[in-house]
Amino acid sequence: MATAIRSHWLRLSGRTAEARCMTDEVKSQGSKAKSQVGGRPADLRERLLDFAAACLKLGGRLARTTPGRYVAGQLMRSSASVGANYMETRGAESRADFIHKLQLSLKEAKESQYWLALVCRAKLDIPEATSILVAEADALVRILAKSVVTAKARR
Repeated sequence: MATAIRSHWLRLSGRTAEARCMTDEVKSQGSKAKSQVGGRPADLRERLLDFAAACLKLGGRLARTTPGRYVAGQLMRSSASVGANYMETRGAESRADFIHKLQLSLKEAKESQYWLALVCRAKLDIPEATSILVAEADALVRILAKSVVTAKARR
């Protein structure tokens, strides 16, 4: 079952074989994961990009009904905004600016969580496909929330 879900997530996100190795490492080692490529830490930017891409694909499937169109638009905007705001943190002008932009990214991740939960509750898509995205959204929220706490502690 877990293998089927993992392969479905990889198809949804369009991941390559190299990224598959990295995903397996991330899942097996938690937040201290190292990628297969040179032992570098798993890149959060790539996870956020994969998450947004998978949400965009889901949004394309949802857009066939009126409620689906509404939810798809909200989900696609919020999921893409998580990564965009995270990328903005890399150009922050001060520690306060960094924290603010990181909090915006967290806020958008939580919004994406909500829209995915609504997709599940309203049964707008296949539950197995959506549950994978819900799990990834939960993981991203935890990572970003911990990052905010850490950044605030280092003020």
